[in-house]
Formats: sequence, structure tokens, C-alpha cells
Amino acid sequence: MASTPRDGLKWDTNRIYPTPCWAREPQLDAIAQVAREALALGHEDRCQVTFYAEGCFNKVYMVETSRGRSLMRVALPVDPGYKTRGEVTTLRWIRRMTHVPVPKVIAFDDTQNNAIGFEWILMELMPGVSAYKRWRKMTMADKIWFTEQVAEFQSQLFRHSLEDAKFQSIGTLSSADQGSEPTHGNPKPGRIVANMFFMENHFNYDVPRGPFRSSHDWLSACLALMRQEATETLENDDDEDNREDAEDLLHLATGLTTLLPNIFPRLQDPPERTALWHDDLSVWNILVDDDGKITAIIDWESASCKPLWVVAEMPEFLTDPTREEEPIRDEYGDDSNNTEEDDDLDDEGKTDLYWIHLMEYDQTQLRKIYTAKMKELWPQWEIEATHGSLKSDFHRAVRMCDSGWFNGQVEDWIDDMEEGTYPRLRDVLHPNNSNSN
Repeated sequence: MASTPRDGLKWDTNRIYPTPCWAREPQLDAIAQVAREALALGHEDRCQVTFYAEGCFNKVYMVETSRGRSLMRVALPVDPGYKTRGEVTTLRWIRRMTHVPVPKVIAFDDTQNNAIGFEWILMELMPGVSAYKRWRKMTMADKIWFTEQVAEFQSQLFRHSLEDAKFQSIGTLSSADQGSEPTHGNPKPGRIVANMFFMENHFNYDVPRGPFRSSHDWLSACLALMRQEATETLENDDDEDNREDAEDLLHLATGLTTLLPNIFPRLQDPPERTALWHDDLSVWNILVDDDGKITAIIDWESASCKPLWVVAEMPEFLTDPTREEEPIRDEYGDDSNNTEEDDDLDDEGKTDLYWIHLMEYDQTQLRKIYTAKMKELWPQWEIEATHGSLKSDFHRAVRMCDSGWFNGQVEDWIDDMEEGTYPRLRDVLHPNNSNSN
């Protein structure tokens, strides 16, 4: 596969993981120019642009005009064209088919042929603040309602994906109409937009990129990326530590590749049914008002249609370890220094450990709420969750193999699977903690 230029993108390889960086900064005057054109503003109309926030792959700017406020998100070209077009298609489909609160796309450019020099999306500014900032002040009743709202939105996505759109295959939504407006007509899964497929050199590796007919084909491509990465390091890198890591990665990826057809069928006809899945549904990406009502779900830039056993997994905000007993506040030490990165969070003079354990306790209780609500709203969810546990474990092993953590435990799990003992991956990862999730 020929290399595609990703102008403006560079990688910081001096960290644990390669990190995307800006080779040049977006300029405020260029953003204002593009926003004026997109909003059809006259020369006399006010248009003020200020920096608002930054994500791993983008910078967000507030655009204030006489007509109101909106957000311009300028994106690094990690997957040129596909990531922006996929996100726009996804947001517009959600707004058209469901009641899930997501930003309205006002305008976009999925090329770098503009005054900014990067892809961009101009979108509605949604009300509320992240649930992360509200969480410590929310009552358990508020958190239960919050969780039930998430379940309601999830069930809408799944029902419309399966019953109305009848999505088949694994991939990021793309439009059958490849004109300037990507959501005219009914979208369908296309090339997948995912970190594993575009991070650093992975972007140029010769592997299938979707749409994938089956879980087998999708995970096979993920493992092929890992094997190519490891092989490239062994062929070109003289650093002993890097070579040792590459040998471990190659060994694990090869073992998982051998195990793959025992869990997922090679042949799938018709293509596997899938549903739209937000893979980072954390408290950072859910906005709420003062009463705890969800006002928006954001950050859909790498959302894709995934197999039903994936969409039956717990959302990200409910995946911390299990803690059945509520932590007793007085048993934790006092700490007058707020060590949280976000100064908006009040630690109330307690150590970070207290808040970590309280979050684990909250999530343990809320998983039960989510499970009960999903059973009520989408009964098929329980079937998929029950029958998909082994598949979910395999998927988690692939992700952990790619991250480099727990390599020894993943290898033990592969050995146990080959011997036919079928342990849960969480029990292998945490053999001394029966409460781990």
C-alpha cells in the first residue's frame, strides 16, 4: 500500500507510546476566515476565535459571532479524510435516527485544502459540563439516573442499527453517496477508523482495513498489524530492549493468531450483524447539566459499527475494578494538597485513594443498574453479553498485547485456552483478587 502524506503530523517516540504531535500550529486568523465562510458572515459581522480545548488528535476553538457560539475542531491528519468523514457521517446518522444528544455538524472539510491547512469540523456548542467534573457532588440517586440514561441511549443506537439500518460488517460509517455531503442516503460500515490502524507506522502497513465481514477478519487484521510492527523492529532496530519487546509482541500475536479460528469462525455469510458503538464512553465524554441530566455525548471520532458481542460489553465509565463494600471515609488519611490535575475537583481534604475506591464502589453498584436496564430495554443484550464473554476476553487480550502490559498473564491465558480450561482473562490477570473486573 502506497504511503499517503500526512502533512502537519509528527510523532513523539520518546514516550511509552508514540504520541501524535503538531508539526505546525493552526492559526487563529485562518480559523476565523474559514468560520466566516462556513457561517456566511459579512465583513461587518463579529467573529472571534479563541482556544477552547485539546484532545489527542485535535485542537478545539470557540467561535463567537453575533449569531451565537459554536466549536471548530481542527484535526491532525492521522487518517486523512476517513476520520473526519466518518465522524460527520456518524453524528448525522445519530441525530437523524435517535434521540441521543450529539452536536449538530454545521460545516466540515475532510481535506487540508483550506486556509487552516488541516481538516476541520464546525459544530454546535453543546450545553453542560463533563460528568467527570460533577461526579463527586452527585448523589447515588443522581448516578443511577445517569446510568439509566446511558442505557436508554445505548439501546436506541443498538435497535436502530439492527432493526432500521440493518448494519452488516465491521467498520466506520461511510456514505454510499461520496459527494460533498457524506450522509445523503443511508450510510453503511466502510473502512475502519481506529487507533490501532493509524498510529505511527501502522498507517502504512499492508493489511485489510475494512469493512470486515466478520469478527475473525477484523481481529486477524489487528494481529497482522502487531506482527508487522514486531518484525519491522527486529529487522531494523539494534536496541536490545526494543528487540526484546518486539520478540514478546511477535510471540503473543502469533499465539493469538493461532487461537483466533478456535473462537471466531473463519467464514461468515452473510456478513456479521453489527451496531454503532462508542468505544470511549467515559465520564469525560458525557456532558450533564446541574440536575444530572445528560445534555450531550461527545467524541465520536473513532466510533464504528462493531459485532454484537462488543456492543454488549460495559461502557467505558463502568469498567473499573469491582468493590462491593463502600469505602469508609474516616478510615482514609487527610490530604490538604489537591493532587488532581483538574483544579475544579474538590478533594475535600481526603487522599486520592479514597476517591479512587469510592469510584470503584460506585461503578460496581451502577453496573448492576446498567445490566438491569439493558435487559429491560433490549433483552437481546443479556444473550449477547452471556455468550460473548469468551470473545470479549480474546478482544481484551489483543488490546493488552498491543499495549505491552501484562504480557506474561496474556501468555498464561493463551496456554490455558489451548489446554481447554477456558479461564476468564480477568482471573488470570488478577489471580489474588476475586473481585477484579
